[in-house]
Amino acid sequence: MKTKLFIAALATAITLPAFAQTYTPGIDQRQMNQEQRIDQGIASGQLTQREAVRLDRGQDRVDALENRAKSDGVVTARERARVQHAQNVESRRIYRQKHDRQRY
Repeated sequence: MKTKLFIAALATAITLPAFAQTYTPGIDQRQMNQEQRIDQGIASGQLTQREAVRLDRGQDRVDALENRAKSDGVVTARERARVQHAQNVESRRIYRQKHDRQRY
């Protein structure tokens, strides 16, 4: 009985840190916010369909970058900074496209 409990505790101790190191709630929340900004821009007419498609592709690239960072089970500080930089770039693109006076 004690060996089964020890093995279960050991398995939890091994898998829990790996999960915690790939948990990126800040990055995920920002991705959702930026996608909502794009959707709001479409709804209000601030973004044309073509602009929205380009911005969505940019968001997809950031998602792919995040997934690559998570692929080995650890998101390092450098990988996190790279994803955040890509998010900054996309955020500026969203702002510029929403404020360029093109409609529909």
